[in-house]
Amino acid sequence: MPNLASAKKRLRQNSKRKLVNQIVKTRIKNETKKAVETGEIKSATVVINRAAAKGIIHKNAAARKKSRLAKRAAAAA
Repeated sequence: MPNLASAKKRLRQNSKRKLVNQIVKTRIKNETKKAVETGEIKSATVVINRAAAKGIIHKNAAARKKSRLAKRAAAAA
């Protein structure tokens, strides 16, 4: 456990951000699965772009996810 007040605050902030980041990353996974099943990739790309814009995932990781998603959707269709 941290002793300094600033370290305690940082711990609280990190735990809140971790929770939000987990929610967004889970949403990316769910939307991707849904997009592959239905063939509609627009909603998944919107979620991925938003996560990259907020810094939750790296922009190159977002591009890679969208590219792979497009390939899978094209193969399924």
